[in-house]
Amino acid sequence: MMFRGLNKISLDTKGRISIPTRYRSELAKYDSNKLICTIDIDQCLLLYPKKIWLKIEKTIMALPSLDKSSRILQRLMVGHASELAVDSHNRILVPLELREFSGINKSAMLIGQGQRFEIWNYDSWTKSRDSWLKKNDLTLTEQLREISI
Repeated sequence: MMFRGLNKISLDTKGRISIPTRYRSELAKYDSNKLICTIDIDQCLLLYPKKIWLKIEKTIMALPSLDKSSRILQRLMVGHASELAVDSHNRILVPLELREFSGINKSAMLIGQGQRFEIWNYDSWTKSRDSWLKKNDLTLTEQLREISI
């Protein structure tokens, strides 16, 4: 099951977004109307089906708690994780704290990223995308050098 593609979406006055029709049947395969939303270091939000998130959360929480980087990751990703219910109109309410963190107010981009979505402030997304496209100094790790696209 994969989520892919870009979708310009709008938040209503209460901070709700509608799940685009093309993703609804994929989400239904996860047998839950629960999603988990948390923050990302790129100042966007990550949105996971709850079933996928629970595996990620378990991995994050198994990291050594005495390691400073592990604690920071746990605090940021798990600490900000919010369970969201998909309502009968296929909408989710994005918590105010997460909207404030990401700068999402009216227009946003929902981006399919495999087993999760990213939700970006629309202007931040377009600026970041344009910046990435202009970069010609992309440094590939050894792992990335092995693939061809």
